[in-house]
Amino acid sequence: MEDLIQGRIIVTGCAGFIGMHLCQSLLNDGCEVFGIDNINSYYDKNLKMDRLSVLEKNSNFSCKILDLNNNEGLKKIFKNFSPKIVVNLAAQAGVQYSLVNPYSYIDSNISGFMNILDCCSLFSVEGLIYASSSSVYGANTKTPFSEDDNVDNPVSIYAVTKKTNELMANVYSNLHGMNCTGLRFFTVYGPWGRPDMSYYIFTKSILDNERINIYDGGRVERDFTYIDDIIMGVKAAIRKNYRNEIFNLGNNKKEKVLDLIRIIERRLGKKAIIDYKPLKPGDISSTNADILKSKNMLEYRPNIGLEEGVTNFINWYLNYYDF
Repeated sequence: MEDLIQGRIIVTGCAGFIGMHLCQSLLNDGCEVFGIDNINSYYDKNLKMDRLSVLEKNSNFSCKILDLNNNEGLKKIFKNFSPKIVVNLAAQAGVQYSLVNPYSYIDSNISGFMNILDCCSLFSVEGLIYASSSSVYGANTKTPFSEDDNVDNPVSIYAVTKKTNELMANVYSNLHGMNCTGLRFFTVYGPWGRPDMSYYIFTKSILDNERINIYDGGRVERDFTYIDDIIMGVKAAIRKNYRNEIFNLGNNKKEKVLDLIRIIERRLGKKAIIDYKPLKPGDISSTNADILKSKNMLEYRPNIGLEEGVTNFINWYLNYYDF
């Protein structure tokens, strides 16, 4: 049985998909959790507030609606709460949105992260765990993607900001002796997920009898990783609290997006209406995580398959939207 995590932990992006699940798990361990989120309008604010309402049922959870660019506000929280660990999940998400609004990614993902690093150093936080992304692998054609691969060919500003986070954390670790662990997430899905993600869009479109766009002639593959497996990996990173490491958190199995649609169709009992489109700018055709390092150093063992994970999501979706 895994050891329970103890102590005070700040989680940024607490109203987000991964953030909400992490906070829940840490609260179940008995941690005191302070959540920070700016509740931006990138997707449905009501979903974010509903996630927060679940967390607020626990008396060990506190939350401040705050943008990470408010450095003075962040410093007050760090000073008053005195966190042992900080988990930075707050970011402007989405690859495609970075093509039309790149400045929001620089503000949130770089300037905001700079403030997090500054506060962690200033207030002697024991460890920083931060979200990177499989997007950093960009145009790489060798799969599975390994942490040792070159990541100098990003294909989106989103990927650039995540790679920049890794470089910034490396500098702070070297200059200030900070413990910093970066986690490259691979296509996370599950209950309470993000409405801009494919599995969420497909489910809504099938139920609403709307057409679905499938890209690259149906050849797109993703390393779909269930939320519970991701949380297991994040908590392992918190426990280990390495000095300066980067890990892939994926399922180590690439699966066709068309297969994802077939599972959703079976679970809903409805067929999708599919339009085939060319690959979108800034996107890549295939992702696949090499998780050997995570297995060895984090004892990371993902165990939720796509069929089970999608079924859990569909059950949540139908209940949440009163179908």
